[in-house]
Amino acid sequence: MAGDEVISRRGFLGLLGGAGLAAAGCGALTAEVAGEGLSSALPLPRRFSVPLPIPKTAAAVRPGHYEVVQRAARMEIIPGTTTEVWGYDGTFPGPTFDLRRGSRTVIRVRNELPVPTSTHLHGGVTPPGSDGYATDLVVAEGRGFRPPQGEHGHHDLSQWTFHQGAKDYDYPLEQRAATLWYHDHRMDFTAPQVWRGLAGFLLVRDDEDDALPLPKGERDLPLMICDRAFEEDGSFRYPSRDPSLLVRAGVEDDFMEGVEGDVILVNGAPWPFLEVDAARYRLRLLNASNARRYRLELTPGGRFVQVGSDQGLLAAPVAHDAITIAPGERFDVVVDFSLYPVGTEVSMVNALGTGAVRDVMCFRVARRATDDSVVPKRLSAVEPAEGAVATRVFDFRRTGQGGGGSWTINGRPYRPGRPLATPRLGTTEIWRFTSDFHHPVHVHLACFQVLTRNGGPPLPADAGWKDTVDVRPYEVVEVAVRFEGFRGRYMLHCHNLEHEDMAMMADFEVV
Repeated sequence: MAGDEVISRRGFLGLLGGAGLAAAGCGALTAEVAGEGLSSALPLPRRFSVPLPIPKTAAAVRPGHYEVVQRAARMEIIPGTTTEVWGYDGTFPGPTFDLRRGSRTVIRVRNELPVPTSTHLHGGVTPPGSDGYATDLVVAEGRGFRPPQGEHGHHDLSQWTFHQGAKDYDYPLEQRAATLWYHDHRMDFTAPQVWRGLAGFLLVRDDEDDALPLPKGERDLPLMICDRAFEEDGSFRYPSRDPSLLVRAGVEDDFMEGVEGDVILVNGAPWPFLEVDAARYRLRLLNASNARRYRLELTPGGRFVQVGSDQGLLAAPVAHDAITIAPGERFDVVVDFSLYPVGTEVSMVNALGTGAVRDVMCFRVARRATDDSVVPKRLSAVEPAEGAVATRVFDFRRTGQGGGGSWTINGRPYRPGRPLATPRLGTTEIWRFTSDFHHPVHVHLACFQVLTRNGGPPLPADAGWKDTVDVRPYEVVEVAVRFEGFRGRYMLHCHNLEHEDMAMMADFEVV
């Protein structure tokens, strides 16, 4: 341990959780802890009683151009009550952008919310001006804004930019087919603004992926998994220091490790069900939670056949009995429901949770059906990332205690405009991530391959090109990062959003 730092009880539980365990009482084994639990104040629905929603697909206003409005709206999430969401086009999740590789796309994001926003395309290879930098903000027409000043707000005001009303985000999409997602990325307030609904899918497709005989059409499903808590009136419950999200950043001290709700949502619905054919389905799994990690399993048994990772197709399929997915990660899997008798309920559960948060959703095998899909033995040519020109270390760690503590990288709280690295465009570097807690590390612009964990081989779930990696307590993970696309300023950070808001970010400059 560094200096005189003391592990808190929650930090100790997280440490045990890194080994798949956590302690409670006198040696009893319970679920892993990666944040602090937040309970709802209203009666919760019976699990598997709400149908799974499918987010609408965004329509272009003209070829290559889309418009979306961030606005407040009321939705029935918990049956019998309504919740105000802050959503893209007033929906949670926002519309799905279904786009093709190389189809240069401009998305105009108009902000009609009472707070500034910054939209980040997570996994996108984008110019720096369209990356959703944390201090590049869109402010609603007629609203002024001054950056908050506080324990995480002493920033050079010259590093902030403001766009009145709307901003055009330019996405060249010169990248492999993959399941990407977009979400708010505002400095100091990402966590509560994503919690209120500012997230959605962007799917990139290409000829290589299309040519594979994988499930398609209605059997190709994006599934956004996240957790939330609710007040008695149906509104989202969240422990902000400043509920206006305008003045004081961060969460109440008890929630510095992260916020975990007691309701599991999939595509914005609590513990939903979906009737499926007795056929193969492609499930694009996204963990959009602020802090919660999931170890997904199928019951009464079954396997996930992974075909893709964060950044697209694997070289070959990998079968998993369970998949651990950290915030920000995506797993593209195929499940064969023809292996179950018609009438079977197949539940997807979270083995890291207990009680209600153990359940995620269920699939009801409703009918026999024809199915010409296949999972081929070879999926894509994925070359190893070789020829690293530098090695850098990034230590993700909490410094200080109590309300004065910060989540830092290399001992430094975030300061915009002060890069910790200057990699060269077109090169590969080895980046070594170390941690004191659960820190899912996300690198903007670049993609990487996991090389080692604690000096040993990577896990089977680490396969393929990634942009987010699950770094567990007191673990060392080495990745080979490839810098392609654009020069300019980008970010790396912990994708536990409470950690991110409390300064666990850093700039790097591609030169």
